[in-house]
Amino acid sequence: MRKIVVLDGYALNPGDLDWTPLQAYGELTVYDRTEPKDVVKRIGDAEIIFTNKTILTRETIIQAPKLKYIGVLATGYNVLDMGAAREKGIVVTNIPAYSTDAVAQFTFALLLEITNRVQRHSDAVIRDNRWTTCKDFCFWDYPLIELANKKMGIIGYGAIGKAVGKVAKALNMEVLAYSPSLDPKHPDRASMETIYAESDIISLHLPLTEQSRGMINRETIAGMKDGVIILNTGRGPLVNEQDLADALNSGKVYAAAVDVVSVEPIKADNPLLKAKNIIITPHIAWAPLQTRERLLGIAIRNVERFLAGKPINRVDL
Repeated sequence: MRKIVVLDGYALNPGDLDWTPLQAYGELTVYDRTEPKDVVKRIGDAEIIFTNKTILTRETIIQAPKLKYIGVLATGYNVLDMGAAREKGIVVTNIPAYSTDAVAQFTFALLLEITNRVQRHSDAVIRDNRWTTCKDFCFWDYPLIELANKKMGIIGYGAIGKAVGKVAKALNMEVLAYSPSLDPKHPDRASMETIYAESDIISLHLPLTEQSRGMINRETIAGMKDGVIILNTGRGPLVNEQDLADALNSGKVYAAAVDVVSVEPIKADNPLLKAKNIIITPHIAWAPLQTRERLLGIAIRNVERFLAGKPINRVDL
């Protein structure tokens, strides 16, 4: 019987999902996490493996004698050496478009926390008893911001970027969008320079490439409006974190909210941890139960189609 190994299944399924359907396709072994030193041993003679964030180096792939299929349990697939996979004729698939609505929802959860400070004011009422002692019928102790008529710059206008744009428009915001593949005649299209110069909020939704790495940095921030808000639910390394921290501390950037950082889990010396007016969440935009159910369903379907000789969602071609 063919062997199937999941190298790091806990993030996807901490116990509220069911791996059982994969057992129909082989002898299944699921590891919650795999340390780098254990990857080769755990793959062993498996024909099918899944990874979320466990790195598969060239050396690892070469040492897997029977490996025929790698299923990445995410949309991004920079966790493996694609060149080595191609050389060995290994099919590699990812999970596209599973989290569009969840990430768009979370993007606005971050933005609305910045503009309305819901938790801060709720804590003031429930924990600090400040409303019962208030002389007026209401109070606020932090600036509240209306989003209508603000300009939202969306960098990366694929499925998630478009979903974010749809919500922004529902809030009567003006959308400025950039993506290399976006039709020049698209009504939302703007240049990167225009987005930097005119946006009140900038939201990142593009993949990490050598060109996009560190795109939010001292120079690009200098070209932004004073008091801009920056959101990153894309990839951590899109942002130079020291430069963003400096801009937050100086007030050039009013606020920022990030669900991703350059190294995850976050390091204790990450400069954003001590920056002013920053919200950091632990990479959870993708993680609602319904979203993870969809992800696992696509992963199972990917295997089924691979074994039928008609693979889908290939990224190795």
